Amino acid sequence: MTGCGSPPELREPTGLPSHTAAPTTPGTPTGAPSTAPSTAPTIPPVVTATPDAGLVATACRNGPTGQRVVQLLRGRAGVLPANVRVQVHTGPLCAADWQYTVLEVTGHEELQVVTRGQPTAPTLVTAGTDVCTIEVRATGPAGIRALACDAGPAAQPGA
Repeated sequence: MTGCGSPPELREPTGLPSHTAAPTTPGTPTGAPSTAPSTAPTIPPVVTATPDAGLVATACRNGPTGQRVVQLLRGRAGVLPANVRVQVHTGPLCAADWQYTVLEVTGHEELQVVTRGQPTAPTLVTAGTDVCTIEVRATGPAGIRALACDAGPAAQPGA
């Protein structure tokens, strides 16, 4: 690459700078610079840090949808019978490849659900009124642990 060369502070001096006397105005101390410095101070570039995807649980951008979580619970997992009315109360919220959802189940307490894996095919980790299981505490990302273990039942987003 060709560029402008090395920065001035790294160049070898080619000779002593010549100094021409400039007239001083009354009240200006002798030897004070009469012009602004020729180079502007260098400001370091701003570095934006990307937080770890698992530190905070946020609304899932790419899924799964609340409907997908309900389908999982009604299907193979067998957690919800087909005739019970279910509405998504919170989530799904994602942290890394884990998801947290709270469902309102007619005639029952709110159901917390922790899933993980691909948004199109999440795998059930646990579901119930207390989802702070050993697996969630030991292997879940911090954002999911905060919702499932620290916030108590029916945690709200941003916890």
